[in-house]
Amino acid sequence: MVTKGIITILLLICSNVFMTLAWYGNLKLEQMKLTTDWPLILVILASWGMALIEYFFMIPANRIGSHITGGPFSLVQLKVIREAISLIVFTVIVSLLFKGEGIHWNHYISFAFILLGVFFAFLK
Repeated sequence: MVTKGIITILLLICSNVFMTLAWYGNLKLEQMKLTTDWPLILVILASWGMALIEYFFMIPANRIGSHITGGPFSLVQLKVIREAISLIVFTVIVSLLFKGEGIHWNHYISFAFILLGVFFAFLK
């Protein structure tokens, strides 16, 4: 049986994929010359549509994962988990879609500090 914690994390991963694409996908489309002639409002609306899909994963993740509704995580833990997942998803998407945007040693150190924050968020 899959636990509420695992379901929450899987939903958060899906949520972050859509949110990262909503925030940065328009830059890739611009780089590919697909949206060069689009007015900014159209780019915003397209990104907003992607962000709307993100909510279909984020809201259930919060409801399933929160201790308020019987889940295993406090609100702070949910937020810290989300931020760590967001960083991982961002790194993967940028590495795959934006070849000129390399991840360097200082980025890895900053990522390690964020993951250390996750560790401390779960200390009792």
